[in-house]
Amino acid sequence: MLTWLSQNIGTIIVLLVVVLIVAAIVKSMRRDKKNGKSSCGGNCAACRGGCVHAQK
Repeated sequence: MLTWLSQNIGTIIVLLVVVLIVAAIVKSMRRDKKNGKSSCGGNCAACRGGCVHAQK
């Protein structure tokens, strides 16, 4: 087991860094959604699809 860990420590570290980055992104997105922020900025008038959304 210790040999396997020592042979794969680089992969394990990279995996942990990627998992932490993804967790931070998800946490930020959840916080923004909870605070009413939109991922697109919320300016529907300036959006290319703004006329589609305005007709609904």
